[in-house]
Amino acid sequence: MKLLRQKPNDAGLQTLIEQVEQEQPADLTNSAGLLRGVWELNWSSSQQPWLKPNARLENLQILDPDHGRGCNLLRLRGPLSALGGIRVQAELQVADSKRVMVCFRQGGWVGPSLPNRQQLSWMRKVQQSTPAWLDITVLDEQLRICRGNAGTTFVLLKRNDLNLSTFFGV
Repeated sequence: MKLLRQKPNDAGLQTLIEQVEQEQPADLTNSAGLLRGVWELNWSSSQQPWLKPNARLENLQILDPDHGRGCNLLRLRGPLSALGGIRVQAELQVADSKRVMVCFRQGGWVGPSLPNRQQLSWMRKVQQSTPAWLDITVLDEQLRICRGNAGTTFVLLKRNDLNLSTFFGV
């Protein structure tokens, strides 16, 4: 955890991640409730810039499996985060002890909230041609490691300072 927070580009992280996956395998049968919350991407095996951690951007994944919903949000850090960001909304379903099925529904820009609490946004329907999923390999109160349907490994840390209701208006 310390290495993820302080040196997310450390060359030894991939080996440590694989070791934790072997030592602490997730079982959503008993722990699916731990998915709920706001998670921040801290490490990724992807080469795509929007799927890699960045010091200037928050790469958040907001999960609410009890209500079958989630979203990915990429926004600037700090006070500029209120300007909005790029968001993709999805329907989620826990399929078995490891897999969460993901059906992307819409994506686009979400902006600041107006004084009447209405949020500016420009969203379009997403045409998802193939099934998507996340295989959850490690899950606890602070750490989630998962592998996407394209084989990418993601390591996320829970953001207890951010509230689910902020993102879903609950």
